[in-house]
Amino acid sequence: MLVAVLTYVGYGVLTLFGYLRDFMRQWKIEKCQNATEREEQKDFVPLYQDFENFYNRNLYMRIRDSWNRPICSVPGAKVDMMERVSHDYNWTFTYTGRVIKDIINMGSYNYLGFAQKTGACQEAAAKVLSQYGAGVCSTRQEMGNLDKHEELEKLVARFLGVESAMAYGMGFATNSMNIPALVGKGCLILSDELNHASLVLGARLSGATIRIFKHNNMQSLEKLLKDAIVHGQPRTRRPWKKILILVEGIYSMEGSIVRLPEVIALKKKYKSYLYLDEAHSIGALGPSGRGVVEYFGLNPEDVDVMMGTFTKSFGAAGGYIGGKKELIDYLRTYSHSAAYATSMSPPVVEQIITSVKCIMGEDGTTVGRARVQQLAENTRYFRRRLKEMGFIIYGNEDSLLLSLLMVPLKLITAFGREMLKRNIGVVVVGFPATPIIESRARFCLSAAHTKEMLDTVSVSSCLPSAHAC
Repeated sequence: MLVAVLTYVGYGVLTLFGYLRDFMRQWKIEKCQNATEREEQKDFVPLYQDFENFYNRNLYMRIRDSWNRPICSVPGAKVDMMERVSHDYNWTFTYTGRVIKDIINMGSYNYLGFAQKTGACQEAAAKVLSQYGAGVCSTRQEMGNLDKHEELEKLVARFLGVESAMAYGMGFATNSMNIPALVGKGCLILSDELNHASLVLGARLSGATIRIFKHNNMQSLEKLLKDAIVHGQPRTRRPWKKILILVEGIYSMEGSIVRLPEVIALKKKYKSYLYLDEAHSIGALGPSGRGVVEYFGLNPEDVDVMMGTFTKSFGAAGGYIGGKKELIDYLRTYSHSAAYATSMSPPVVEQIITSVKCIMGEDGTTVGRARVQQLAENTRYFRRRLKEMGFIIYGNEDSLLLSLLMVPLKLITAFGREMLKRNIGVVVVGFPATPIIESRARFCLSAAHTKEMLDTVSVSSCLPSAHAC
């Protein structure tokens, strides 16, 4: 309680000094280094909300060296980073020309270790690059539909255990551009309060009514479902055309796993539809890496829309949607991503095909299955190590995303800087991405991490100079 109070007090002091410095800049007492409007634009509607602009200038600017660090190598288990310095308190950065080598990478979503510059995936992608080129220069509905795209979609459908699938060039757009094709005015979306921004944007663009339920709280979800059926649409009281539930397999900030069996039970009970985003769980959960559906031993047919990305476990880019053939055929016609977006790059397609076949064992080896098992072992081992040291760790025991709670904002900044000095790259997260008193460091586990690497990270996290113990 005391720490929480002191955290709020700290934000209050920073805010007070921020307003004081804004006053000094306005009267030219202090030099203004941020972008300013021209005199003739003073009466224009502001581009940013006042507090958002204020926060960036006076709070985030002090600590922004802990984010957006430029890397210059493959984001594998270890990564190289370009060194930069600031001589004006993070307003600008200058590259020193030095490269920091072999940083233990705990920040990339390289869950199965397929982000690598050697091996079968790299060789296959390089071969396809020489045959097809780097880009397609058209959409799937015009001249951009390659045989490789169709091969990938058939493979993904088999991997998921669904009738059909469609691949997209961007994971974020897979959500934001397809949800508006599925629901619209007169429909209701029930969305978890911690859903990703792509799901939130897609829901808003759809024009459907949106209601939020508490994170992973089945009582909250059921209450909204009951109210939706009893009361219908506002004013008219007509039944909703569709009710769509939006959930994620693994929530990236919390590391929690969706309570999928209960969600499916509610979906069936109240005759609604389920949209499952498996961006972080596909390839990483379940005995054979088939995601949260396999993790719970459920039938893929119980999920109406199965969405996922290729950017994490598969070391590539893009996303997919899987489900019944009627659904996918509909999206091929009405999805904005299908109609207007450029097709996925051929080398990227081949990277995904090769990695999926490896996971499924269709390459004639057990390497893929071994990677899935190694990731699970690394996850349990590292989580156990941090808990033994007394840290507060968020998330499910089997989640490969571990959030280490650090309440004060200054703590995550010091932690991120000190870990980098020890050649460890971590992601630190604070307000507004999290509540003010729930700042955290987030560790992303990979099958490519060795036990020695994880021991180094856990021990470094607890060094006194890291201010973490």
